[in-house]
Amino acid sequence: LSYNLRPLVIINKIDRPDARCEEVLNEVFDLFVELNATDEQLDFTVIYASGREGYARLTLEGDNKDIIPMIDAIVHYVPKPSGDPGAPLQMQITSLDYNDYVGRIGIGKIFMGSINTGQQVTRIDKNGNHTTHRITELFTFTGLGKEPVKSARAGDIVALTGIENIDISDTIASIDNPQAMTKISIDEPTLSMIFSVNNSPFCGQDGKYVTSRNLRERLYRELRSNVALKVEDTETPDAIRVSGRGLLHLSVLIENMRREGYELQVSKPKVIFKELEGEKAEPIEYVVIDVPKEYEGQAISMLGSRKGEMLSMDTDKNITHFEFKVPSRGLIGLRNRLLSATRGEAVIYHNFYAYEHYKGDIAHRIQGVLISMALGEITAYALDGLLDRGVMFVKPGDRVYEGMIIGEHCEQNDISVNVIRAKKATNIRCATADKGIKLPPPREFSLEMALEYIEDDELVEITPKTFRLRKKLLTENERRVTRRQQTLEPVETSSEKT
Repeated sequence: LSYNLRPLVIINKIDRPDARCEEVLNEVFDLFVELNATDEQLDFTVIYASGREGYARLTLEGDNKDIIPMIDAIVHYVPKPSGDPGAPLQMQITSLDYNDYVGRIGIGKIFMGSINTGQQVTRIDKNGNHTTHRITELFTFTGLGKEPVKSARAGDIVALTGIENIDISDTIASIDNPQAMTKISIDEPTLSMIFSVNNSPFCGQDGKYVTSRNLRERLYRELRSNVALKVEDTETPDAIRVSGRGLLHLSVLIENMRREGYELQVSKPKVIFKELEGEKAEPIEYVVIDVPKEYEGQAISMLGSRKGEMLSMDTDKNITHFEFKVPSRGLIGLRNRLLSATRGEAVIYHNFYAYEHYKGDIAHRIQGVLISMALGEITAYALDGLLDRGVMFVKPGDRVYEGMIIGEHCEQNDISVNVIRAKKATNIRCATADKGIKLPPPREFSLEMALEYIEDDELVEITPKTFRLRKKLLTENERRVTRRQQTLEPVETSSEKT
């Protein structure tokens, strides 16, 4: 809207039985009014679509089964580039890529002028410094790939090489008349995690890259193209602090590393605090939740316990729509619990709102966990005897080690259990009798769910083949000593009494 462009609004998922097309359209209109949109911008075109079914149409009712109306609307309503190809070059970098052969690749739109391979250009960084470089390669985009070209002009989105330390917001301008463009602000990280070398009894069995050197090189290499990421060394040589724009941002990085063959373990995500007017401040998220009406009480209770502030609440067609302001740390683990409480029917969306004063302590997971007390293979006989203790995360035949989390306890404390115990064969009892045992399916975790689930004294072990939940301290004796040290009160001496 700030660029005076006319929006094209696409309302998706209209095939759902609980679709709120008219309500959403009114909400979009109200949002544009709040953003001071012009009269021309408020007269926007609306496309109704279903991404799953693969169709788009100009009205709610229709029988077309393709997206041609949407493509036609883009061609008709989106204006042509307004830049002058004959003016001095002016291009801004908005994204980065990296190649081992050519280094950093800057990606952006040419707003004015034209650019050629081999051309001398001026780079203006965010601090206003001017440096001269030569463009070695130039690419345009076709589909999902790049195509090398000799030249490009105003309106084209291109990728270029030859500028070693190119960064987001840099202006690429002509040497004769270098004019800087308005700087692009990059949001600071709000969450941090500790990435460390996998030191479990199963370390090195699945991964190709398992050392601290491999881990450090990979994370610092990520900085070349992931500008929203922050990587810092810690006092421990095998651990690195990684900060990002949210849990999804960090989990995407972890998943990419896992697929590349890395083994690592990560800690519970921590919110990054700041000082605001001399007081402790934390990031606040704007949260939108849609739940069936019968679950609205649970949603309100869940958000309230996480210091959420309700902004609005509306009910239509048996669906309740909430808007909240919630501390970022209150969102850790919220998605899983809300989906469980609503049987998977909740829809959640959130984004960064602002930094506000610290809202107070927030309690997270209530239940304790079941911890394996030995190394070995899980037996059905052992699991059958533990079903009344809680919900299992594992199944017979899985390999476990001491300190590995194998389930959720039905009570608030952690307990160590023996899941490798086998039935003793006697003249009366036969070992094959285990075949008659029926066990419920284990609870399965995605990577993001696992990161949300763990507490401060736990880790997620990640390998190319699987990931496991575990305690930081694997043995029961180590955990007992740590608990005793944390609860031990200082003893008052006779001199202090005097």
